[in-house]
Formats: sequence, C-alpha cells, structure tokens
Amino acid sequence: MARLQALQTQWRQAQTFPEFPAYQQWRRRFLQHRLRLGLRIAIIAYLTFIILDLLRTVTNPDRWDPTWITMAISAEIGLVLCLILRHSPMGKQRPELIFLGASWSVTLVEQVWATSRGVAFPGLFAWTLVFLTQATILPLRWSLHLASQIGVLLYYYGINTLLELTPADQPLWDASQVLYLFWFCGICDLSVFLYERLQQSEFQARRELEIEQQKSEQLLLNILPAAVAKQLKQEHRTIAESFSDVTVLFADIVDFTRLSAGIPPDEMVDLLNQIFSAFDQLADRHNLEKIKTIGDAYMVVGGLPVERADHIEAIADMALDMQTTMTRFTTRQNQALHIRIGINSGPVVAGVIGTKKFIYDLWGDTVNVASRMESQGLAGRIQVTETAYLKLKKHYWLEPRGSIEVKGKGAMMTYLLCGKR
Repeated sequence: MARLQALQTQWRQAQTFPEFPAYQQWRRRFLQHRLRLGLRIAIIAYLTFIILDLLRTVTNPDRWDPTWITMAISAEIGLVLCLILRHSPMGKQRPELIFLGASWSVTLVEQVWATSRGVAFPGLFAWTLVFLTQATILPLRWSLHLASQIGVLLYYYGINTLLELTPADQPLWDASQVLYLFWFCGICDLSVFLYERLQQSEFQARRELEIEQQKSEQLLLNILPAAVAKQLKQEHRTIAESFSDVTVLFADIVDFTRLSAGIPPDEMVDLLNQIFSAFDQLADRHNLEKIKTIGDAYMVVGGLPVERADHIEAIADMALDMQTTMTRFTTRQNQALHIRIGINSGPVVAGVIGTKKFIYDLWGDTVNVASRMESQGLAGRIQVTETAYLKLKKHYWLEPRGSIEVKGKGAMMTYLLCGKR
C-alpha cells in the first residue's frame, strides 16, 4: 500500500512538474536523436526478417506468400520514409508524429494486411518487440507510447469485431491475451513514466546547479579579472605577472572622515556605495580594471591584465569623468564632496596570492608613487607624475604644480590634469 501511495504521489507530481522551455527543447532533441537510432535499428531488424522469409521460401517454395512480402516491403518503406521525414521541418518540430508513424509502420501495416485477407492476426510477437524497443530506446513521453499501443489495439479489437473476423486458433477477445497485453503495455509505460520523472528531476537539479554556478562565476568575476579567474581555476597556483607599462589611479574623498562624523553608519555606507558604484560604471565604460577600495579610497588600473596601448589616456578620461560624477553627491548637510586623484605610469607586478579571500592586487614602485600623488595632491584636482605628463601633454591640458617632496622619493616634479584638448 505504501508503495502504491508513493507511486500515486509521483504521478501527481509528474502532472504538475513545470516543463521549462529548456527541458522541452532538450526532450525534443533527445527524441530526434533517439528516433534516428531507433529507426535504423527497426529498418535493419525488419530487413533481417524479410531476408529470413525469402531464404525459407528458397528451401520450401510452398511457403511463398507474395502478399506477405508486399506487406513487409510496405512496412519497410514506411520506416525509411519516417527516417527521411525526420530531417524535414515537420519532423524537427513534431518528432512525436515520426514516432507514431514508425511504430504503426510495423504494427498497423501488418493488421491491414491481415484484414485484407479476411482474418484477424494477433501480432503479439511484433507488438511486444516494438513496444519494448520503444520503451528502451525512447524512454520519454509515456503518453506517446500509450497512444502507439492504443492505436494498434483499437484496430485489432475494434475493426475485427466490426468485421466479425477472428484468429484461426483462438477467440478474438482471448482473456489471457488481453491480460498479457494489459500488463505488458502497462509495465512499458510505467517504466517510461518513471524514467522521464527521473530525467525531469535531474534536469531541474542540473538547471539549478547551472544557475548557482553562474552566480558563483559572476561573484568570482566581481573579485578577479576574467582572465585571472580563468587561469586560477585551471592552474590552482600562485599567479603573478610583470607588466612593463601600466597606469595606476588612486582617488580619495577629501576630509571624508570629518564630513561623515555626523552621518549614521548606514547612511555613510550607502553614500560610499553610490559613489563607488558610479566609479565602477566608469571603469567598465573605459574598459579599466578596478583593483580595490580601502575605506573611502578607490584604486583602478589601465593596461592589465590585458595589455593595451592607450591605458594612460583611458585612465585620464576616467579621472576627468570621476570629477564630474562627484558633483552629483553631497552630504546630508548639503556639503559638496571633492576628491583627490593621483596618477602614475610604469612597471608593476600583478597577481593573486594566498589561499583564502582572493584579491587581485598590484605591487611595485609605480603603485607607491601613484598613491603618494593622491595623498599629497590637492582637493578637487588630478595630480600626475612627470612620467604621466610626458605621455599626456599632446592630447590633454596640464599645468605644472612644481616640485613637491614625496615620501621615499624625495623631490618630484608633478603636474595637474585640467582637461582634454
């Protein structure tokens, strides 16, 4: 009783199982693929029986029955036509019609032949072989299997009853035969139903797994550059690369600690999130790589992990856009926010180290100097090194700030980026 209740539960679940378009497409492709296999097997198998009958006729000419050969060839032609139609637009869109056509080419053609001879022919051998082959090779759409079975059984019992035709050696409605067919077809259909239920569950599980995997992939890509993430997944080792020429930008909100003193923590975090999200959009627009945020500081680089010749121009354009973007933000006291930006170009080492909480980071003197350009810059201005100035002066307006004392470097000539020519 418990097993019967479990089966009833599965049946109800199958009727309400949400057939996603992706699952329907997969099922259609599966049917098309298996139909090709099933039809080829059916054509070869039926041909072997034709050859066997012809060989028996050679040894025993009295067995020759041209009507049977005609029927067998007709069935074989029907199977070949189904194989050809499988490639047609109709066959690709409605493979179930090809399925029924192939099934009835074997089972119904034989019945029509028997009716034409004025007899009822219980083709149990052909029926059971076809039904079992269908359930084995095409274990989907149990209702389709049921339709193929009902079609031939309706013909056998319905037409022969109407025409009052009976088999030669048994009653038309033989109880043992009816019971045998009921259980044989029922078991075949049940096996198809259970298999498809399993396939639906597995497909849904795979779909959910793919969705979660996509989320994980997106989360990883939010942390690491795509090329680095791919390399890390494939090699599982420390990743470090040297780049001969990149441009590093640091930005910091001027006096943010003081300005945020009267702001509730959640509002402060929300404000930073809005500002940095706007910067992230700028980084995407200019095809630059955001490295990290530290407090109210923002770091971005151009020229890695994929090298590009115009990295300094892209960084300069982003710096100017960042200044414009900041004009949209104010504190709750309507105080304007300003940023300091520092830019430097040169060689760096970039990579991922450690085994937990991965972060793609940069190391080198170029990074340190870029950070100093920001920390020792002027509010609302973009300070660049002489190296960056020499690369930008042709296409951008810059003004000399003069020599400043930079920690760890001594006196350095710096410039202020004002705009694009």
